[in-house]
Amino acid sequence: MQPPDLFRCEGETRVGLLFVVGEERGSDGARTANAVANGCQFLIDGEPTESRLGRATRGMLRLKLRASGRAAHSSYPELGESAIDKLLDALVELRALDLPSDAVLGRTHYTVGLISGGVAPNVVSPSAEAEVMFRTVNDSDQIRRAVRPLESRVLIEHVLEAPPVHLTTVPGFDAVVFPYTTDIPFLGAWGQPLLFGPGSIHVAHSADEFISIAELQSAVVHYVNIARHLLARL
Repeated sequence: MQPPDLFRCEGETRVGLLFVVGEERGSDGARTANAVANGCQFLIDGEPTESRLGRATRGMLRLKLRASGRAAHSSYPELGESAIDKLLDALVELRALDLPSDAVLGRTHYTVGLISGGVAPNVVSPSAEAEVMFRTVNDSDQIRRAVRPLESRVLIEHVLEAPPVHLTTVPGFDAVVFPYTTDIPFLGAWGQPLLFGPGSIHVAHSADEFISIAELQSAVVHYVNIARHLLARL
C-alpha cells in the first residue's frame, strides 16, 4: 500500500505524489510542474539517500568550452591552428584554478563529462569542445570569475545551473549533506523541500543500479512518518 492510499484510508487527503521527467538533462518536468504548483506546503524529493534525510545538497553549473582553430593537412601543421590543443591547454589550466569552498558543503569539484573535436586523424582540428559539470557550494558567479582566464583559449558557454540548497528535516532520522544536485531548485513553488529516498547514489548510473526490496518496503513507512511530522506543523 502506497502512502497516499494509506492516508486516504485514514481520511487524510493532504498528501499526494508528483512525478516529473527530464531530471538528468535540464529538469524540464520540474520546471513545468513548478508553473502549475497547487499550494503545497512541503515537498519530499525521492532521490537515493540510503534512507537518510538530506541536510543540504550542492548546486551545479554546466559550462561548455569551445575552441576554434584552422584546418590544415597534418603533414604541414604550421599551416593550421589546432583547436584540440587549445582545448587541452584550457583543461590543464582549469586544474590549477582556485575554486570556492564552504564550511558545510566542502570544496567545489568538477568533472569533464564530454569532449569532442576534429574532423579526421590527418587534419589539424578546426574545432573542439568540452562540457564541464561543476558541483557548486555557493554562488556560481564565483566560478564564472575563476574560469575567466580560460577565455584567452576558449569560448565559455553557459548551459545550465542550479543553486545549492539547504533542506528541511524532521526528528528521528540521520541528516547528512549530499554532494549531488536534484530537481529541488526548480520546484520552489512546491513548498519547503526535504530529501529522502531508498537506495544509494553510489550505484546510480551504473550497470548494477538497484534498490533492495527490504529498503524499498521500509521507505514506505519512513515516508508516512515524515509526512505525519510535516502535517503536524500545518
